[in-house]
Amino acid sequence: MTRPVIVGLDGSRESRAAGEWAAREARLLGAPLKVVHVWEPVPAPRAAFPDAETQAHWSERVPREAAEGIRLRHPGLNVTTEQYPGRPADALAAAADDAELLVLGSRGLSGIGGFMVGSIGHAVVARVRRPVVLVRAGQQAAAEHEPDPVGIPSAATRFRPVVLGLDIRSTDTATIEFAFAAAERRNTALRVVHGWNPPPYYVYALALDPAFHGSLAQEEAGALAELLRPWRDKYPDVEVVAESLYGTPGDHLVDASRQASLVVVGRRIRRHPIGAHIGPVTQTVLHHATAPVAVVPHD
Repeated sequence: MTRPVIVGLDGSRESRAAGEWAAREARLLGAPLKVVHVWEPVPAPRAAFPDAETQAHWSERVPREAAEGIRLRHPGLNVTTEQYPGRPADALAAAADDAELLVLGSRGLSGIGGFMVGSIGHAVVARVRRPVVLVRAGQQAAAEHEPDPVGIPSAATRFRPVVLGLDIRSTDTATIEFAFAAAERRNTALRVVHGWNPPPYYVYALALDPAFHGSLAQEEAGALAELLRPWRDKYPDVEVVAESLYGTPGDHLVDASRQASLVVVGRRIRRHPIGAHIGPVTQTVLHHATAPVAVVPHD
């Protein structure tokens, strides 16, 4: 049985954008879409809050009306709804276990590109063992596609490339597989971005000998090409553009996101004494990328 795409909806502008993205992705995957709404029971005393019956009514209404709208805009898509009581981060993380991927909304930063990742989204990304996609408020289908010949945004043109952030020293098959499959579904190119910096003890040598920098850059590019070789064979129809770039990986990925339909990054599943952890590169991309971001957990 095909796993559903699950989207967390609360009626906000950002969650509505997530719902539309999730519907489009479910169609590409040939998967059903499940609209999930989580409501927290009102603590006592609750004189200033709706009673339990009113709260239950609104918790049912939000996903129902959202699902009705999605069905109208995406005829033929199998859309179901589900409601969960409890803490949103806990409920969404639990729901993700049965999902092909979980989709959440995230506010855009005012005045500049990027995300404002709330505490719930951050907690879910850090905990789940399934891919999570964060979608900015206001994200439109046309933004994921190339402009038409006269420069007008259009969802009828080719998808922009999928961007994969790849650390060749800490590779994982789950993230690479997700990115190649996403590019294949969209019939678009995969742009692989590898950012690198030399070890600290090389810095002095680089300053004295520019040729040494060139040698390191050639080694990094060669290692990236070798790593991607079997994936090119597995996905022969996916055009791959591999870039090995000197500098901070997160900054390069944020730059690449401006011309991407989707940015894919990994997150190692591990526990710190103070809880789950999101690496610095993924943190940067989550907060500043201008395209939807998929975070793929891996061992």
